[in-house]
Amino acid sequence: MGRTRLRFQLINTPLVALFICLYRHFVMSSLVESNRLSVSNYLETLAIIAFLSFAIGLYWRFKFRSRYLAVELEETKLLNEELKKMQSPEHTSSNEMEQSSEKPLQQEITLTGTTNESVTLQISHLLYIEAVGNYVKVNHLRDGQVRSDMLRATMKQMEETLQDYPMIVRCHRAFLVNLGQVEQIISHSGSTQLLIRQCHESLPASRSNMAQVKAAIASTRCGK
Repeated sequence: MGRTRLRFQLINTPLVALFICLYRHFVMSSLVESNRLSVSNYLETLAIIAFLSFAIGLYWRFKFRSRYLAVELEETKLLNEELKKMQSPEHTSSNEMEQSSEKPLQQEITLTGTTNESVTLQISHLLYIEAVGNYVKVNHLRDGQVRSDMLRATMKQMEETLQDYPMIVRCHRAFLVNLGQVEQIISHSGSTQLLIRQCHESLPASRSNMAQVKAAIASTRCGK
């Protein structure tokens, strides 16, 4: 879309400058001698139009960008409020009561890869999983300390293993995050990051995956 607009401008601006010069030559040259068609008149007109187009375009870009960022910041503020409510002890205990009447989710899980390595952890202690080449790095808590274990596996395999846990979502093509361990959602200059509570790492959240993050917070908050 941006390239098409630029191509249109590159074609349209010289044509508009030519039409203006022709109008000045045939209509206004009888009034002012300097309005006659010439290379210098054409280049001067072209420069004026190009400058005005750039200045006006820049103005509208920053005006709408500031509005967009203001809306994004307000949305992030509300999202952080929902995140804190979702992580509150009252909400956690109510979820446990609802799950007791349904099929209970395992609180301990073993993650395996294509080799013999495996990682067993409490699901609430999982911080995030990061794709690293042909491996995944499982970042989790053990005895109050942050640990990282490598498994030869894909993010798709990890997603399938953890699909029953709505708190664990893909926030980026290279990251799976436990929303229960997210301290804050940070939005700055159009980019979004998730600050992890225990290790204070900031994970990127892509635009395409933020919809999944928002849906997970909303559904977990509503107890779905």
